[in-house]
Amino acid sequence: MAVRRIPPEMFRFTWGDWAHLYQAILDAFAAANERLETTLGLDDVRARLRAGGRLTPLTDEELIRALKQLREWNLLDVVQNHAENYRTADEYERRNLQYSLTRQGEAAIAGVRHALEALASTGALQTAVLDAIADRLAELCVLLETPGSADRRIYTTLQELEGHLEALLDNTRTFNSELQRLLRAESADTGTFREVKSATVAYLQEFLTNLDQRARAIAAAAAQVEKNGVSLLHERALAGAELPPVPDGDPVPAWLAHRRARWDGLRAWFLPPEGVPARVEQLHDVARRAIITLLQALDRIHEARRRSSNAAQDFRELARWFALAPGEEDLHRLWHLAFGLASSRHAHLHQPDPELIPSSASWADAPPVEVSALLRTSGRTQQAGRTGKVRPVDALRARRAARARQERAELEAAWSMLGTDGPLPLSRFGELDHTVFERLLDLLGRALAARPDQTGIRRATTGDGRVDILLRPPPATSAPAVLRTGRGWLTGPDYLVEVRVAGSAARPAGDGRAGG
Repeated sequence: MAVRRIPPEMFRFTWGDWAHLYQAILDAFAAANERLETTLGLDDVRARLRAGGRLTPLTDEELIRALKQLREWNLLDVVQNHAENYRTADEYERRNLQYSLTRQGEAAIAGVRHALEALASTGALQTAVLDAIADRLAELCVLLETPGSADRRIYTTLQELEGHLEALLDNTRTFNSELQRLLRAESADTGTFREVKSATVAYLQEFLTNLDQRARAIAAAAAQVEKNGVSLLHERALAGAELPPVPDGDPVPAWLAHRRARWDGLRAWFLPPEGVPARVEQLHDVARRAIITLLQALDRIHEARRRSSNAAQDFRELARWFALAPGEEDLHRLWHLAFGLASSRHAHLHQPDPELIPSSASWADAPPVEVSALLRTSGRTQQAGRTGKVRPVDALRARRAARARQERAELEAAWSMLGTDGPLPLSRFGELDHTVFERLLDLLGRALAARPDQTGIRRATTGDGRVDILLRPPPATSAPAVLRTGRGWLTGPDYLVEVRVAGSAARPAGDGRAGG
């Protein structure tokens, strides 16, 4: 689609020393157009400027110069009024020339007004607009299915539908822009900032209520209209529009193209193609994310109010105390009280053999002195006392060693019983001793936590590296596997399990091992 270039002089009247006069003149012509007055003479322009009260008195030369400049910018057109009777030459000069807006002038005024409205407007998420869209679509369905319904009624209903859709798009864009600015804003007035964000959260939550239900209703109504035929809808609306003839071509193709573009926009919002998310769902996501962000900001404000002070404030207050201290001794006392630091209390300690260290040696070069840990807690060095009796630990060590050997033997037996010669269904393990069952669950948990490779196999290894497990997906037609122990049973998918134990000969599961 080719982009039409805006004439460079179209908005020249909005800046410069005479911009206020140019805009006032164009506003006067726009007001005359609203009253179906297509042309204005010099006196008519002056009267409307005087009635507006916006400008100081102008001479004829200044007003004619401004009108001439607007003509050069192709915003005004001038014609001669040959149907008027003039009694004097001065009357002819003042009333002969009639000025009117050109198409470019009308577009320039419309553009400026739209820009001013956009600057002053505030967006809104209105559920009433969604309900109106659903109602207009339902009404179009009834009109298309009713024999003898008026084409004009179809045209007006379609216009109302497009108007509501345009309002939804404009309000949503504006509100989303304001919402993003609010999320980034940091107001100096914390109270006002908190109130605005709280109100915005409540507003968004109210809008999200039943939003999915309204979107589904609109999608169902739009699908019903398409079932009756969108082309038929546009043809009947075209018949009811009664477009006037234009000298520069047939307006029908452009009118139909505009209607199809509007319908495509409606589909993009509520009835997109398969696999494409609807824009109303994106609006739902934006609103939910905004609620979460606003609530987090409110929590931060609440925490900042709840905390009486923080580290930065404490250090600033301490710096003021240092600045107000009367003397150096007071500074040292304040330092000790604030940070709990004092001189070393182990400087009186000596080396085990002081004669080996010359008195002229620097403390940095001297070997370190062992300092008791009690010096920090009690302020005293450790005093040697009677040595406590050593409790005999031979029996305890023997019991621990026996228990470790038993656990290792049980582990070896469990690995030996779980080892397989190849992939086996999980159901082949049948009934197991509970200890062996726990080892099997540990292996299955390690395998299920691993990512499957390209063939779908999950691999895992025990911590000591002795046992590997390969877990393959169960066949599609396999029944659930049931594993039984003395404490109960477990049901799950019948995975293909392969357990490899290093240094042992594996046997098929279920060969004399069931029951532990």
